[in-house]
Amino acid sequence: MPSALDQRPAPPAAGPRPAPPKRRTRVLELPEARWALAALVLFLIALPLDLLAAPAWLWVPPYAAVYITGGWEPGREGLKALRDKILDVDLLMVVAALGAAAIGQILDGALLIVIFATSGALEAVATARTADSVRGLLDLAPTTATRLLSDGGEESVPAHSLTVGDTILVRPGERVGADGQVLEGTSDVDQATITGEPLPVAKQVRDEVFAGTVNGTGALRVRVERDPEDSVIARIVKMVEEASETKAPTQLFIEKIEQRYSIGMVSATLAVFAIPLAFGSDLQPALLRAMTFMIVASPCAVVLSTMPPLLSAIANAGRHGVLAKSAVVMERLGQVDAVALDKTGTLTEGTPRVTDIRPAPASDLDEDGLLALAAAAEHPSEHPLARAVVQAARERGLTLAAATGFTSAPGAGVTATIGGRTVQVGSPTRLTSTGGQESGGVVRTLEDEGHTAVLILRDGTPVGVLGITDRLRPDAKTTVAALTALTGRAPVLLTGDNERAAHRLAAEVGITDVRAGLLPQDKVTAVQAWEAEGLRVLMVGDGVNDAPALAAAHTGIAMGKAGSDLALETADTVVVRDELATIPAIVTLSLRARRLVVQNLVIAGIFITALVAWDLIATLPLPLGVAGHEGSTVIVGLNGLRLLRERAWTNPLGKDTA
Repeated sequence: MPSALDQRPAPPAAGPRPAPPKRRTRVLELPEARWALAALVLFLIALPLDLLAAPAWLWVPPYAAVYITGGWEPGREGLKALRDKILDVDLLMVVAALGAAAIGQILDGALLIVIFATSGALEAVATARTADSVRGLLDLAPTTATRLLSDGGEESVPAHSLTVGDTILVRPGERVGADGQVLEGTSDVDQATITGEPLPVAKQVRDEVFAGTVNGTGALRVRVERDPEDSVIARIVKMVEEASETKAPTQLFIEKIEQRYSIGMVSATLAVFAIPLAFGSDLQPALLRAMTFMIVASPCAVVLSTMPPLLSAIANAGRHGVLAKSAVVMERLGQVDAVALDKTGTLTEGTPRVTDIRPAPASDLDEDGLLALAAAAEHPSEHPLARAVVQAARERGLTLAAATGFTSAPGAGVTATIGGRTVQVGSPTRLTSTGGQESGGVVRTLEDEGHTAVLILRDGTPVGVLGITDRLRPDAKTTVAALTALTGRAPVLLTGDNERAAHRLAAEVGITDVRAGLLPQDKVTAVQAWEAEGLRVLMVGDGVNDAPALAAAHTGIAMGKAGSDLALETADTVVVRDELATIPAIVTLSLRARRLVVQNLVIAGIFITALVAWDLIATLPLPLGVAGHEGSTVIVGLNGLRLLRERAWTNPLGKDTA
């Protein structure tokens, strides 16, 4: 979720400023991407020349270059794996492409090479982006901190050099340099990156603060309680890296059986060639039969059984504002049987809004008058609650009176003079001595409903109360119900927000299992516990504090508009337009894609079995074998493309359009 953390930290007081570290890998810096692009460009050059029946000397060289640029790397990796006695699909695809070229099917082989090279490049880009974002997370922590000396002086030191027991000064607007405890001062601290709370948290003596969070308008003296490498923000980096490394390598369904199929096909091809020779057959017919066998038994149709449905599903989802980063991700989305949802920025919009305006009966103000008075006093303030009040007044088209003598007290509120009268807007607990019993009852009612209450005083007399909350997304309840129907269990709410706000929101959307007040490592622990029970967890979040859980889950979805860079890169899928109802829609689409994959495998299996039996029992002419092989490939490819149709997508409102 967005916060003041987007502000840049103050530069060091002295000395040359170091060049900023490189944080984002460019796509073409990756060799896999360069080779895949070269193969694609060469293929697009050769294809029209081939289809227009141009002389072979014009289109054969570009096709040959496609085989070299796109096939040499998977071929090399396949040979390395072969030295380890592993026969993987990369080498098999290169062999199949070369076999297709050997019998004149140069276009088919080149297309196969381009598909595999592009797939490898996309995987390399995704891996690099995730690594960049993890490194970039370190930028949240300030590079320097102001350490207070025993003689009353101060010095600017690198934040990583702080030790437990040091005292640091955190000025207004600065990032906190280390995890610690407040010794002196009061302020509001934006700690959304750590807890996900939508509003700054009031901090006073003995409260805990975290490195990388942003101080508000007050100055704080903080005693360092943890070494920099043990801070919460450093542990988030470590957790994301560990989760990404230990997460089982993702594989498509077909890749899980590739070893057996590949070894079986190669062994069978050698047997078809060697056995007739052993019984006195001539070399040429034995070689022709073996080549025909290799062509009809090659895994082209089997591989295409998987990719077109998943790629079609990815394209369809993309048209509806959901980005699944790979075919593996699309397949895994249909496997989930448990869902964990973040609160702020996921189920809610992530921005505080005025939802209740309660003028005091004894005042002479109506709702518009109370809101205009509060907005006029809050207008100079940069506090998120103040911005919410001012925005609400603007939405109603209210005219704000001029305010003078503005002052702001961290954790308490603001004071200003409007029309010659003193107006105070702030925390009911800080203004409670002058608040009155009636306004206290309204405050308790609003807070019991999960709102943040803001009290307005005029000349020391309560004139009303505003209720401010992070508004629920309109499709949240429908989404929770749809996910419950898909997985057979209600989603769980994982949030760093307080218990009362979490339970209120959960009750609105139909969630009963609520885990509130969680730090990032607590979310990871919850996800890992479910995974250990055999559940495949879908985690949905948006903030830096959600990133470790997104990485640890079976699959992760990030909200795109307000999502942090780390969450967007760590997640497997991104909801670009923040339409929450598209989450059950893409899970349903994944289930359909998986069903089509099974259909295609059955079709491919029938063709392969029939053609192989024909070749072994009788004599299958090579052209007919190629035609049967290509025919099965076309059929499964077209069947997979059915998911490109608009009616394959489930309406975000929950109604199936199919």
